[in-house]
Amino acid sequence: MSKHLYNAKISKFRWFAARFGVSEMFLKPLRATFAPVIIPTLPVKRFPFKGRELEYFYHRYNMTWACERCVEVPIGRYYAQQAKASEVLEVGNVLSHYGSVGHTIIDKYEVAPGVKNADITTFTSAVPFRVIFSISTFEHIGFDDEAGSGSAGKIKAAIACCRKLLAPDGTFAITVPISYNPELNELISSGELEPRAEYFMRRTKRLTWEPTDKKDALKAKYRKPFPYANAVMIAEWGS
Repeated sequence: MSKHLYNAKISKFRWFAARFGVSEMFLKPLRATFAPVIIPTLPVKRFPFKGRELEYFYHRYNMTWACERCVEVPIGRYYAQQAKASEVLEVGNVLSHYGSVGHTIIDKYEVAPGVKNADITTFTSAVPFRVIFSISTFEHIGFDDEAGSGSAGKIKAAIACCRKLLAPDGTFAITVPISYNPELNELISSGELEPRAEYFMRRTKRLTWEPTDKKDALKAKYRKPFPYANAVMIAEWGS
């Protein structure tokens, strides 16, 4: 099976420190340990997305309250609910970590029950999907795998492959952190991804995310002032 740096035994530590900071190597396990104490104290809050009010999501796995997952998971669930489970494909195994799902999941690296280990660029389906979505996965393409190079071209190729799997009236959507992958940032800035719609959210406080525009979102830095992403893009394509 192909390797991702976070699956390697030794290099994953260097990878983690380079991407998220040395201090996070100590803070992440602390957050996970104290999650049962922290989560009950967090306020119930909502944020606007496409005319709806979605509730922030807090969970021990990947400490969602400390990162962009607190808004990405509700957004991912929003897309997953737009069609029957049999008509939905998730690229990158994320939502199953937070509850039972009935849709198809493919992940190139993660071995887990119900997950098909496949590369989206070679994945085929006898039946098209009405909804394809991906949460914080496309920023890793060509950037975090061991043979990684040419991230921009690989991301564009993966998007094209997803669109080919869509039904005629289908929707493909991704969420990605801003300023994690420099090549992806350039694709977003230049408009080369050519989505039919794009939305941006920026973290204004440790536990507050607000809608913003592309220009403002692209000013955000990864890991500063808050850990992990400080802005995210949600992009949509049709078939």
